[in-house]
Amino acid sequence: MAPSLEEPEPVQDVIDNPLKARPQLVAPEPEHCPGPESEAAGKADSCAGCPNQAICASAPKGPDPDIPLITARLADVRHKILVLSGKGGVGKSTFTSLLAHAFATDETRTVGIMDADICGPSIPKMMGVEDETIHISSSGWSPVWVADNLGVMSIQFMLPNRDDAIIWRGPKKNGLIKKFLKEVEWGDMDFLLVDTPPGTSDEHLSVNSLLKESGIDGAVMVTTPQEVSLLDVRKEIDFCRKAGIKVLGLVENMSGFVCPKCTHESQIFKATTGGGAALAKEMGIRFLGEVPLDPRIGMACDYGESFFDHYPDSPACKALKDVVRGLAKEIGEEVLPDE
Repeated sequence: MAPSLEEPEPVQDVIDNPLKARPQLVAPEPEHCPGPESEAAGKADSCAGCPNQAICASAPKGPDPDIPLITARLADVRHKILVLSGKGGVGKSTFTSLLAHAFATDETRTVGIMDADICGPSIPKMMGVEDETIHISSSGWSPVWVADNLGVMSIQFMLPNRDDAIIWRGPKKNGLIKKFLKEVEWGDMDFLLVDTPPGTSDEHLSVNSLLKESGIDGAVMVTTPQEVSLLDVRKEIDFCRKAGIKVLGLVENMSGFVCPKCTHESQIFKATTGGGAALAKEMGIRFLGEVPLDPRIGMACDYGESFFDHYPDSPACKALKDVVRGLAKEIGEEVLPDE
């Protein structure tokens, strides 16, 4: 007989209350139990004599009291976009950095990146601010500014040594994400991009729960052409639908290789099941476009430079601009006017 998972927690309860641990009961719930997380838990007549009464009475109840504070802090942030995948190594952080640089080319716009990848923060390196630290004032934590209109917040700025491992369980990661939203002085901002780690777990649940009241415009999915990547992206799309997050579109990254000498494009990761375009059609979401591999994207990220500024004639740059324009239209904005 094949092993089975433990009885799962109700999905909606996990999505709505990701930061609240379910009380550890010492006995089965009696027949007329009001529920260990209800307002009447431990107080109802049916609780009298129950071995769980004290546990249920002391369990935290109600919405997170910090959510109104977060909503007030983010009141002047007009658009909040999550960058998701489900799969590691497909270029989420790279795409986030490129998207930020693209939005910031308009000097009248202010852009922020919140690095929610607590255990693998790479945004500071890609943005050229790896050695910076966070300034704290009476009004909150200040983002590290890459340019006058482009700010970043990441755990990387808090590490004593840049190569220190972050070995944290879920609650501690969730607590830092809450601080990034509640304590950081994001100010008057047009776009806040949230770079996430792979998966559909703690960080994703926390970001969704804490931002839901202030409003999330949606999520952009990043994939590579292979089915092994598409498998996990399907799960991420399912997560978004269950969590009530709009999927703004899907980007196929590394869809071909562009030779920096002759600019010829060849297929490295060949799509065996139709790639990102087929997946977008299957799932009923917008396909934002294909971005080919260009070694200079990696070089720009390693040196903390803007790929758009240094390699404007690359086919990858042109493809990225089309993707960014399409994504902006999904949220009612116009960026990078057609050249």
